[in-house]
Amino acid sequence: MDIEHKTKPGVVDVLIADDHPLYRSGVRGLLQTTGTCRVVGEASNGAEALALIDRLRPDVVLMDVNLPGINGVEATKMIVHRNRDIAVIIVTMLEDRDTFLSAMRSGARGFLLKGAGADELKLAIATVQAGSVIFDSRVSDWVVEHLTKPPALQDPFPELTVRERAVLELVADGKGNAAIARDLGLSVKTVRNYLSRIFAKLRLADRTEAAVRARRAGLGH
Repeated sequence: MDIEHKTKPGVVDVLIADDHPLYRSGVRGLLQTTGTCRVVGEASNGAEALALIDRLRPDVVLMDVNLPGINGVEATKMIVHRNRDIAVIIVTMLEDRDTFLSAMRSGARGFLLKGAGADELKLAIATVQAGSVIFDSRVSDWVVEHLTKPPALQDPFPELTVRERAVLELVADGKGNAAIARDLGLSVKTVRNYLSRIFAKLRLADRTEAAVRARRAGLGH
């Protein structure tokens, strides 16, 4: 729903994207009490949000996650890609780590849980409008953990099965088919079949290339 056009300088134009009319109405009422924000549009689904944003060019978008059609995380990615000057704040009932991390990776500049009052919304909007990020205090522990824990080791060959990877690691050690079969409790024919699948998946010409590629990726001893 298109409500108003761009407003005067000094007032932040906000678009609300949420599929619950009563929630949109409540947030609009809260923002009207701040004196510094004005709702210029409301959207009930992701596609409508994107269309209104292209036309109204709000300063800030309050985005729910569970929108019909294009969800809030995907919509945020599109908004950030098209309009780097528009800040998105995710406002959701989903109090879980995966939702939070997905939202922030999408380019959102804020994450609030529903139930935030007028002062919290005003602070969040002012913060992202100034170019900073803001998180609900209830998810602050996730932020600290995400920033301080060591990154997980990445599997260099995710397309391989566990058994194929084990075979490739022994190839990297320079072992022949008979030795690999003995170490893994397989027949030599089965080892050859595994090697054929490995060569195909990794687009390798032969055993030598497989060993070189595996050792460069850190396999072998």
